Amino acid sequence: MQWKLILINVLVISVVIWLAGVSVKDFACLLVGQYHLVGEDKSRFFDSTMQFYLLRASLLAIVVASVIHYFFINRILVPLQKLVESTRLMTEGNYPKPLPVLSPDEIGRLTRDFNHLVFTLKKTEESRKQMLSDISHELRTPLTNLKGYLEALSSGILQGDQTLYHMLYQESIHLTELVEELHQLTIWEARKMKPLSFEKVDVQEFMENCLQNFKLELQNKEMKVHVSMTPETVWMDKDGMKQVLNNLLKNAIQYDVGRKLTVTGKSIDKKYIITITNIGQPIPEEMQPRIFEPFFRVDPSRQRHTGGSGLGLAIVKEIVEQHGGNVGLHSNKNEHSFWFSIQKVESAFDCHEAESRCV
Repeated sequence: MQWKLILINVLVISVVIWLAGVSVKDFACLLVGQYHLVGEDKSRFFDSTMQFYLLRASLLAIVVASVIHYFFINRILVPLQKLVESTRLMTEGNYPKPLPVLSPDEIGRLTRDFNHLVFTLKKTEESRKQMLSDISHELRTPLTNLKGYLEALSSGILQGDQTLYHMLYQESIHLTELVEELHQLTIWEARKMKPLSFEKVDVQEFMENCLQNFKLELQNKEMKVHVSMTPETVWMDKDGMKQVLNNLLKNAIQYDVGRKLTVTGKSIDKKYIITITNIGQPIPEEMQPRIFEPFFRVDPSRQRHTGGSGLGLAIVKEIVEQHGGNVGLHSNKNEHSFWFSIQKVESAFDCHEAESRCV
């Protein structure tokens, strides 16, 4: 490829130089002959001299142009060759090392984007493998328990009683909930390619309806609820946002130790921020950035009663991001504030865009 480009450009340069040189030479000879500035012998000498210098200048120009051309073509093609080699490694299932960005031009931007692509694919592959490992771990324990107890019951080694049947029932519930949460996460990830059914919603009324679903649980745990929300109309997919709030409220109630739940909502610039605060067990600072990752749990022992499945907050993050918002956690010792942002009506979309995406 490199030599083809050099050969083509050398031919083009040669033709241009030769045509320009011949034109100048013929014009000079024409002037000398037309105005009889010199004699016939001197005219022939002038023609041969012009021919000699034309040939020498042309060869010199071609050589210099070829060297310069080779240098610049080499700078262009070498990064492309490295990109081709790295792409070949990716097709073989290997992840190449990041390529050096040698220039700020289109080749440099292409190299930088390629490096980012490799990094993203590598990270996605690692996340996929980790998720498969986590799923296997989550399913293995309850399935092993069920299998062992059912074998013992079927062979007569163990006699069933109310306690045992209740324990087996709880294991089946755990499996059902885990599979359902995996299903929900898969559904929302698949919906990235489809527009959500956005509606204009009174966020204060919507929150009150969601809290009503947890009225019995709040009473059983004797939790006090303080709600302070600035009235606002926002864009949302009601089914998705209901799942977000249900997951966050369930998480706050399940792991609360302070018997107090605070829900706040306020407008900040073009966003509406909803925050759910409770008192729970301390979350180490180094673990807080990973709290929304699938299957991540603060408890390293992965006990079910202290960590759940680790999918609820991952579903929250996926749904909120599809709403164009962000999620986060502010933690101060044992006080935890989970927040997410959603777009207000006047700033969510342009009118023509909103009409195509909203019910």
